[in-house]
Amino acid sequence: MTAFVIFNPNSAGGQTGQDWREIEEALERVFPLMSFFVTAAPAQAAHMVRDALRDGHMEIIAVGGDGTINEALNGFFDRGASVCPDATFSFVHSGHDSALCRKFGLLPGWRAGIAHLRQAQVRKVDVARVSCLSESGVPVSRYFLGAASFGLSGTIARSLGTARIARFFGHRFALGWHRMAALLQWRTCRVRLIASGYDEIAGISSVKLSPFGGLLDVEVSAGETRRRVLKSMKSAGRRLRSARLTAAPTLDTSGPVAVETDGESAGVLPATFEVHAGALNLRV
Repeated sequence: MTAFVIFNPNSAGGQTGQDWREIEEALERVFPLMSFFVTAAPAQAAHMVRDALRDGHMEIIAVGGDGTINEALNGFFDRGASVCPDATFSFVHSGHDSALCRKFGLLPGWRAGIAHLRQAQVRKVDVARVSCLSESGVPVSRYFLGAASFGLSGTIARSLGTARIARFFGHRFALGWHRMAALLQWRTCRVRLIASGYDEIAGISSVKLSPFGGLLDVEVSAGETRRRVLKSMKSAGRRLRSARLTAAPTLDTSGPVAVETDGESAGVLPATFEVHAGALNLRV
């Protein structure tokens, strides 16, 4: 089989780049004919995947962390439509921890990822899209395969995306550091949530959404004060299922409410999330 491979050498603290020769050789045993693109800047992966699909490539593989995988996924869509509905997407996560891997029952690490590709089957899966605003107020749209969220989790993702501490102390340390910093700066966050048969103004710490079975699984974690935020992090929140969710901050919410998709900062509220059932051929 032939494949177009998007590769991020900076993922996993640069270890992916150091292991590239081994990764390439292992991939060639599964896909004897390959084309490669090495990312050098944010958002390149989506543009290159889109161009590759238009050039006739039918098998796209993203090698890197959750951010690289999400960027590559977004290349499958343009202006709300699939670029090539028959193309297949797969990913090799090169880090040590991945929400995407957990969702699909995969082990993280490139060795485990490539080994799994040998017997992986193609199946149609749901993806979801969020339409929100950039921090400068420009409308943006992002697709996600694993999960999206807003509130405290979005603030943490935004901080992680611009910080360099993970390069020196590792992702786990950086996540704990930015989580603590976000909690210390937490202010009241109230949003209006509108879904199928549901319309409420709620104090939230985070709202998580994940596409599954043609709908969005939505989990609302309560918390207006810092004490309630800490409590909501230790307990399950309210859950609902809907094909669409609209969220907007109330006037008494201080500051923007950050949105993230698959762990990467996407923008701020207001936002609309909607599921696209069976919109992607995923080799998993």
